[in-house]
Amino acid sequence: MLQGQVIRALGAMSGTSLDGVDAAVVETDGVTIAGFGPSDYRPYSAEEQAVLRAGLGRWPGEPGVDAAAALVQEAHAQVLERFQDVDLVGFHGQTLAHDPAGRGTHQAGSGAWLADRLGLPVVWDFRSSDVRLGGQGAPLAPFFHFACARWIGADAPLAFLNLGGVGNLTWIDPAAPAPEAPGALLAFDTGPANAPINDLMMQRRGQAYDTGGALAATGQVVEGALELFLDEGYFLKIPPKSLDRDDFGLMLDLVRELNDADAAATMTAMAATAVMQGMQFCPSPPAKLLVTGGGRHNPVMIDMLAAGLDCDVAPVEAVGLDGDMLEAQAFAYLAVRVARGLPTSCPGTTGVRAAVGGGEISGTLPGSRRA
Repeated sequence: MLQGQVIRALGAMSGTSLDGVDAAVVETDGVTIAGFGPSDYRPYSAEEQAVLRAGLGRWPGEPGVDAAAALVQEAHAQVLERFQDVDLVGFHGQTLAHDPAGRGTHQAGSGAWLADRLGLPVVWDFRSSDVRLGGQGAPLAPFFHFACARWIGADAPLAFLNLGGVGNLTWIDPAAPAPEAPGALLAFDTGPANAPINDLMMQRRGQAYDTGGALAATGQVVEGALELFLDEGYFLKIPPKSLDRDDFGLMLDLVRELNDADAAATMTAMAATAVMQGMQFCPSPPAKLLVTGGGRHNPVMIDMLAAGLDCDVAPVEAVGLDGDMLEAQAFAYLAVRVARGLPTSCPGTTGVRAAVGGGEISGTLPGSRRA
C-alpha cells in the first residue's frame, strides 16, 4: 500500500522536556522528502506539566499513568485538529518509562483513541517492535535524518545532534544507498541534555528552563563535579545505546551544594561534554554538526560544543531545516514508512538484530488520492 505515493503526513512529538506538543506536516513517499508543510505547537501549562511529571518512571496500570495518558491524548487532539488536507498521522505519545533491557518502553497515549477522534489513520507505538527484537527502541529519528541529509544535498559525512530532554547523535554517510544499509548510520543517546537542567530550574527557581542559558552564563563550571559525572560507565559503552529521561539523576546530587548559577553552568557543561565523549564513536569525523531541539537556543551550551569539537557546529536552520519541528517531522516521515512496510530502525541506530519496521496502525490507510 502507498507504494511510490507522495502523501501529506502529519507528525506529532511530545518530548521528555515536557514543554508541549509539536506538530508538523511532511510530504513524502517514506523514502525521499518532497516538501515540508505547516507546523504548530501546543504548550503544556504548569499544571499539565505536573500531571506528566507524576507519571514519569511509571508503567501501565501504575498510579498517575491514566491521567498522563488522557492529558497527552487531549493535548495532541487539540493541536492536530488544526490541520487540514492530511492523509496520515504519526503519533509518538509521551515517553514515561524506557528500560529496553528490562520492562521495555512505555509511551503514554492511545493512537486508536486519536484515530477515532480525528477521523484519520494514525500510526503509533513506534518503539515496541524494536525493543522486542533486542533493540534499544531509541533513537528513532535517524532514518529521517538520513532523508534530511539527502534533501540538503550533503556530499560528506555529517551528524545531527538533538538536544532535547536527552541528547542523541546521528552520524550519517549520505553516499549510502539507504538508511538501513551497512555503514549508513550510527545513532545513540549521548547523555542527559535539557531535562536535568530543567529539573534544576524548577526545583530552585520555579522556572521551566534556563532561558537562553542566562543563569548558566553567570556561573562557573565546577570541574570536580564534571569529572565525577564523566566517571559514569555509560560514556564508555559502545553504541548503539539509549537512556531514560531520569537515568542520570546523579547530576542533581553532584551540584546539590553549588549555588544556582554554578549548578546551571556545571550541568550545562555536563550535557555538552557528554556529546564530546560520544563523538569519539563516529566512524569518521563529520564535516558538520547540525543541532536541533531546544538546546540549540542555549548559547552557553552551543559555545561549549563549538569550543570542544573539531567540526563546524551550527543550528539546523543553517541548512534550511526547522529545529523546533524536526522530531515531529520525523514521526510524520516514519508513519509513512510504517504504512509502506519499510524499516524504521536497524542495527546501526538502535542495536536491533536486523532492520525492522515498527508501529501500529489504527484506522484505514489512504488510497490513491495522490500520485
